[in-house]
Amino acid sequence: MNLHSSEELFAAACQVLPGGVNSPVRAYRSVGLTPRFIQRAEGSYIYDVEGRRYIDYVCSWGPMILGHNHPVIREAVEKAVVDGLSFGAPTPREVEIAQLMVEMVPGLEMVRMVNSGTEAVMSALRLARGATGRDKLIKFEGCYHGHSDCMLVNAGSSALAGGHPSSSGVPVGAAKDTLTAQFNDLSSVQALLEANRGEVAAVIVEPVAANMGVVGPAPGFLQGLRELCDQHGALLIFDEVITGFRLAPGGAQEYFGVKADLVTYGKIIGGGMPVGAYGGSRALMEHVAPCGPVYQAGTLSGNPVAMAAGLAQLRYLHDHPQVYTHINHMGASLAQDMGKLCETSPVPVAINQVGSLLSPFFTPTEVSTFVDAKGSDVGMYARYFGEMLQRGIYLAPAQFEAMFLSDAHSAEDLTATLEAFQQTLEALSH
Repeated sequence: MNLHSSEELFAAACQVLPGGVNSPVRAYRSVGLTPRFIQRAEGSYIYDVEGRRYIDYVCSWGPMILGHNHPVIREAVEKAVVDGLSFGAPTPREVEIAQLMVEMVPGLEMVRMVNSGTEAVMSALRLARGATGRDKLIKFEGCYHGHSDCMLVNAGSSALAGGHPSSSGVPVGAAKDTLTAQFNDLSSVQALLEANRGEVAAVIVEPVAANMGVVGPAPGFLQGLRELCDQHGALLIFDEVITGFRLAPGGAQEYFGVKADLVTYGKIIGGGMPVGAYGGSRALMEHVAPCGPVYQAGTLSGNPVAMAAGLAQLRYLHDHPQVYTHINHMGASLAQDMGKLCETSPVPVAINQVGSLLSPFFTPTEVSTFVDAKGSDVGMYARYFGEMLQRGIYLAPAQFEAMFLSDAHSAEDLTATLEAFQQTLEALSH
């Protein structure tokens, strides 16, 4: 295939891939542009097929916490592939990585490896239902937990409404037991639990909502969820596909000091390769086959190459806790400096930040709920995205996503980003 530009590649892709992509947000439809096709990445930079370099704040949607193509991870993968790509059998590395996860995460006693965050959530929800003997689930509007049927639900404006599918192809029956509450609103959770007393198996939450842009938990919100779940006999599930091993070595449980019953993880435990996992106490996890009646299986679960990458990354994070000091400091510094620039701009922007996660919202008000996030100007974000891309800054092509910092980002990268941000604000004000 002799195609050399993103435009040519996208035109060809549209003939053989739905929308020209293998994941919807990559199509750039919400920003009205042609997606950039990426050739390679190194450190904090990615390079498109035409050789243009960008400072990357997508970081493969989070897992590249050490930066792209980190030598420790690359060398681990190179060694692993010599022995073979897949065995469909137990390997030593999956034991080692599980042991390391148990050591790093508070309350984690057993882990089951899977292949994606979606699969991890789907499996954890089945486990919650099997362990409690209950069918109903509570999720939060604006929190994304993968594309399994029961999680593709939007309950509309009423927190007490039953679940309705928000994707074609999802049967009403698959969604009817999913109830939707409002993030940072404990009263909406309490009302659902009381209205469905003895029927709710689990409350699942992103401890930091990072799929409505970045919205942190209000003081006491996560602690309140823990107390409500205890009162009603429901399990509390932290979806840490984004926050796990990113906010702190022990993830959101360590960062916020709140213990979940089950935790789900995604690609960060594979160094960016296709991996997921779910885990919890021994008592809960022994409900999973072959120990118990909750069935879940996968030929590629614990894939030896993915385990090599993940083990190398987690070992590095375990042995270099200063990574967290660095990336969290950069996140706070970048958010603060962006906020200062916004103070003198006529363009209304709110900057949200938790640790190494941040996002701008084009709105004059604070953003602490999904309703607030939906009130932001997505058309202005599209303009912002295009301006920043032209200036060499690679961001998520949608308002309701996060910016991710990695250990590879430098002070020079942040300076260049702030210069681009200031120039972009000036362009947007005209």
